[in-house]
Amino acid sequence: MATPLSPLSPRSGTSVPPLRTVAVVGLGTMGTGIAEVLAGAGRDVVGIDISAARAARCVAALESSTARAVERGRLTAEQRTELLARVTTSTDVVAAAGADLVIEVVPESYEAKQQVFRELDAVVRPETILATGTNALSVTRLAADSARPERVLGLHFFNPAPAMKLVEVVSSVLTSPAAVTAVTDLALDLGKEPVAVGDRPGFVADGLLFGYLNQAAAMYEAHYASREDIDAAMRLGCGLPMGPLALLDLIGVDTARTVLEAMYTESHDRLHAPAPILGQLSEAGLTGRKAGRGFYTYEEPGSAAVARDALTPPEGGRPTGGRPVRSVGVAGSGTMASGIAEVFAKAGYHVVLAARSAEKAQGARARIGKSLARSVDKGRMTAEAAAQALERVRPTGSYDDFADVDLAVEAVAEDLEVKRQLFGTLDKVCKPGAVLATTTSSLPVIACARATSRPQDVVGMHFFNPAPAMKLVEVVRTVLTGDDVHATVREVCHAIRKHPVDCGDRAGFIVNALLFPYLNNAVKMVQEHYADIDDIDAAMKLGGGYPMGPFELLDVVGLDVSLAIEKVLHREFRDPGLAPAPLLEHLVAAGCLGRKSGRGFREHAKH
Repeated sequence: MATPLSPLSPRSGTSVPPLRTVAVVGLGTMGTGIAEVLAGAGRDVVGIDISAARAARCVAALESSTARAVERGRLTAEQRTELLARVTTSTDVVAAAGADLVIEVVPESYEAKQQVFRELDAVVRPETILATGTNALSVTRLAADSARPERVLGLHFFNPAPAMKLVEVVSSVLTSPAAVTAVTDLALDLGKEPVAVGDRPGFVADGLLFGYLNQAAAMYEAHYASREDIDAAMRLGCGLPMGPLALLDLIGVDTARTVLEAMYTESHDRLHAPAPILGQLSEAGLTGRKAGRGFYTYEEPGSAAVARDALTPPEGGRPTGGRPVRSVGVAGSGTMASGIAEVFAKAGYHVVLAARSAEKAQGARARIGKSLARSVDKGRMTAEAAAQALERVRPTGSYDDFADVDLAVEAVAEDLEVKRQLFGTLDKVCKPGAVLATTTSSLPVIACARATSRPQDVVGMHFFNPAPAMKLVEVVRTVLTGDDVHATVREVCHAIRKHPVDCGDRAGFIVNALLFPYLNNAVKMVQEHYADIDDIDAAMKLGGGYPMGPFELLDVVGLDVSLAIEKVLHREFRDPGLAPAPLLEHLVAAGCLGRKSGRGFREHAKH
């Protein structure tokens, strides 16, 4: 684990005794979860809440969750009895007098937390460590108001505490290293993965997560895409366990607004200025799942089951009205082109695969053959089905062979002039009524459309890599795209078993517009020496459920590709917060492009 990057007080204090007895102040969902984790690891736990009803609910919740653990074979009945016996509850903070560590998880308010710390200062022993569970407020400010600032630190668990592995250990400039060590050792003993960070709002995981959530809320507020499409895009395009708007409802819209306000106060970055819709929903009491309504409507307060409401898309999707598509032309010979051609061929379409030469086209078809053979080896399709799919792919070195296709999909280099020239060619060779689609991920679709005499027939159809595996397709309408063309592409997406999401023709579409600012902010954290790449990657995988950390992903995507997309976003939206991090620019200038060059943010073995 990395050492904290914030300066520490030279006073290390006396050595800290083992943290055997822990008091948890605030017995809501998070406090109850932390109490369960501590008791499960053999600690004596004193749960404290001014509300006797909440204390009783905590005990009932522990009894229920441990009973489920016994049913699932995770605990024996004897272990359950011992665990429950280690937890006592009280409505009086005096019950914390004998604790070695006190963790407060009361609401995110300086007044509430300072009141708790003042009361604790009066009753606990001089060597007791006081930890705040805040993720939005300044640990330094809370420590400075305490009688023992060197013994105050942040201990940020993630919800649900029993399941989530990440714990952020937050040092202020006043925190004693001995206190940090004692709490870090405790986190390890609890089976958690502690990450040491300095004191700033959001720390690592929430510092990156909430900026992304805020941008998603703003995207929805601008009517750029529906809530369902935004959430589906990030789940299917990035492999995230939840979409951003569903996650805001789970966290609490009001909580997210509080965290963002704290982040903006410190950073003055517009990306952290809470989207107005967060304030509107909060003021209306529509705070998410806990209220029964937020971005979505739920069956009842506290329920995870989404109920239909006025914004829910109609059953069976939109009415059809597209053009018939039997044959498809795919332009290009790279990984994306061959992957897209494979997808269409497996779905039963006849595919003309055209490249700049017959040799390149044959090479792309050979790549499809190898991919299909792997699918057969893995039992995903029969040898007969694979042979039939490959038979449907006709390679050619001339775009003239697109004369009879119903849909032409361009998948050539991400260079606007190259694409414009190709669309000029497609305009000449494709029959009237053929739909012309670009797979661009960052260039304006309208520029491709204007290179033709039929801009109403041009649409964006952004597949994700690898195309055979990734379910998402962003369907991008320009201001000139015909309704029937849009309907055609959506129908085709369903026919090839992809999930289409609708968006307008602006930089980044949905996924890249939300993903790359998050990656850029992670680079800024390293650039500012706030945390190292290993801790940031661990924080996002363990605390956010991301399949890859931001630096793992940057090295896979390519730092040069990432920088190009950041520049496109910055140029389109003119937001200073979207300016590429200088560290990213320096690495690209040095030829450190990620896995493909052998070095990016990490060293990689060259293949």
